[in-house]
Amino acid sequence: MTARVAVVMGSKSDWPTMKLAFDLLQDLGIAAEKHVISAHRMPVQLQEFGLQARENGLEIIIAGAGGAAHLPGMLAASTTIPVIGVPVKSSNLNGLDSLLSIVQMPGGVPVGTMAIGNSGGKNAALYAASILSLQDKKIAANLADFRAKQTASSIESEGELQ
Repeated sequence: MTARVAVVMGSKSDWPTMKLAFDLLQDLGIAAEKHVISAHRMPVQLQEFGLQARENGLEIIIAGAGGAAHLPGMLAASTTIPVIGVPVKSSNLNGLDSLLSIVQMPGGVPVGTMAIGNSGGKNAALYAASILSLQDKKIAANLADFRAKQTASSIESEGELQ
């Protein structure tokens, strides 16, 4: 099955956060691929990846990066498919540097920006699923099932209060 979503990170140290996105995509029945493409150490490969994304059958890119966090923006500059940015929590400023770098894209180069860290990884997958569900009834059903289970879990947790 051809991947519909690419989960891309600037380095393997971003994997714990980005794995949450990748695993949730799999759980929702969305074919995904994963890549390490550094915006700073692999600029040629990054541009080639972005330019070829649509041609390669990708519909969405989820890009996670810490620190300067140029990966999501540079990918968005190289493709017209949606790019969802995940600011990875960094050791320097707890991910605030990453968030500000991703969210402050110039007009004309949009990047949908998620929360810092693990919540961002999870929400990026859910956001991608929401986009794909507009044209895919199976993903829409899987997403509705996920939400129903999430609601049921929250309701059940009230009974655990003592």
